[in-house]
Amino acid sequence: MSSTSVSSAAARPKRIPSLRRLAAWLASLASDPKTGLWLVTGFAAVHAVLWTLILVNLKAGQDVHMDVAEAYAWGQKFLLGYGKHPPLSGWVAGVWFMLFPVTDWATYALAMATLGCGLLICWLLALRVVDRRRAFFVVVMLALYPIFNFKGFKYNPDLLQLVTLPLMVLAYLDAFEKRSIKSGVWLGLAGALALMTKYWVLTMIGAVGLAALIHPARLQFLRSPAPWVAIATLVVVMLPHLMWLKQVNFVPLTYAGDTYSLTDRAMIDDLALGYVLHNLALLALPVLLGAIALGWRPLRLTPFPALARGTNSGVNLSQAFNVWIVQAVVAIGPPLGALLFHIYIKTDWGISLFFLMPLALIAIPAVRVRKIALLNLTATWLVISLVVLAVSPRIVAYEMNVKRTAGATYRARSELARELTEAWHTRFYSRWPVVAAYTDTGQPVTFYSPDHPAPLTPDEPWSSGLTSLDEAKRSGFIGICEVGDWKLEKCEAWMKAHAANAERMVMTTRRYFLGMPGPATAWNIFIVPPAK
Repeated sequence: MSSTSVSSAAARPKRIPSLRRLAAWLASLASDPKTGLWLVTGFAAVHAVLWTLILVNLKAGQDVHMDVAEAYAWGQKFLLGYGKHPPLSGWVAGVWFMLFPVTDWATYALAMATLGCGLLICWLLALRVVDRRRAFFVVVMLALYPIFNFKGFKYNPDLLQLVTLPLMVLAYLDAFEKRSIKSGVWLGLAGALALMTKYWVLTMIGAVGLAALIHPARLQFLRSPAPWVAIATLVVVMLPHLMWLKQVNFVPLTYAGDTYSLTDRAMIDDLALGYVLHNLALLALPVLLGAIALGWRPLRLTPFPALARGTNSGVNLSQAFNVWIVQAVVAIGPPLGALLFHIYIKTDWGISLFFLMPLALIAIPAVRVRKIALLNLTATWLVISLVVLAVSPRIVAYEMNVKRTAGATYRARSELARELTEAWHTRFYSRWPVVAAYTDTGQPVTFYSPDHPAPLTPDEPWSSGLTSLDEAKRSGFIGICEVGDWKLEKCEAWMKAHAANAERMVMTTRRYFLGMPGPATAWNIFIVPPAK
């Protein structure tokens, strides 16, 4: 036998123990109450930083999404509501941009910081149901869920629900266990916080209510003060917002009715099916990678058995029942409701409703989470993140080459904002106060203009409250209609009615990135001077 084969044979048995020691060390950190919090906090922070860097690279040739720009615009005034939605997402954006510059990277950092907080809360929630080792495994599975990485690039009310909904479920599990007045107050506050994010949260509130009614231990909970204190607390905390709703004639409900009511049966069916398939596809990645991590035996041909019979001390079955019921209700309820009540259901509405799925699966008592499984899954997450970070410049170069003229993604609204700001300053030597344009144009212009003019959307019955037509006419405004857009005729009609004496001009913008030109976009501009 050669010396080479002898040395390699001698080295082989040492490699497996080193992996085992690393797995044991990671499992020890995750299982120790003193180090578990620091491990999860550090993991969430590293995840947020890595994916902020990735998103900055991937989106370098684009302007920020209009939802992000809209949240920024809302955050310029701390109101009790913003027309379409409750105010919390705008408040969070407002505070964030007090601390960070108004730049693209800061929006991706905001999205990832939101998701990092969501990971930490989901870990605290998991600890109510499973042991610490399983809870950390759940967190890593969530980090592999596309909503927490690729698809988490746009901060909006849907994304913020990945903080407020886990917080509400955590408060419910706490109240279900303690059944005290204090836990009821916390549940009510968490429910109010979730409702102040988006009214869609009512689906999760309904699921929690059904879980409380269906659970085998429901009588102990319902006879305690916790659920009734929670309801009273939620109503009291929501009173200011409810008064605002009345003052604005319930415009968010008008918005929902006008926008999402459908009569086309075939379209309703297709949308509901698309919603289900979309969310199943997103869940496939973390579930598949989690299953591989549970069964994979490093450097061995045969996998570990991932399932075993018998009791499992690592699972709190009473709380697991709550999680299973809640997840089942929010998985089945929305598409079924869309079919029954003829509602336009968007695929992104499921973004916040499946954060419990990894926990629901890992809480199955037959599932066994070995120490090596933590290392397998964490290494998988790290390799995927680093590989995507490394290839992200090539991905964006490829997309720019193939898709730069397709759709609205690469239109240069940021350049338009800067040119219009200069045009206003040249004429009036003052800050540009208002931009009148449809959301996909006006909100990015608000974000990118150094003056951050308040957005005014033509013919919108659910005004954000940031400005009004009368204020716009007093202060002056710039109206924008995109040439070739399907709303051009409607936009021109609004300008004719409200900017008849405006100075008219045409601007064309185009962005160059990596030496490649994006689409050239023409804009009809209406400059209305301040009232004398």
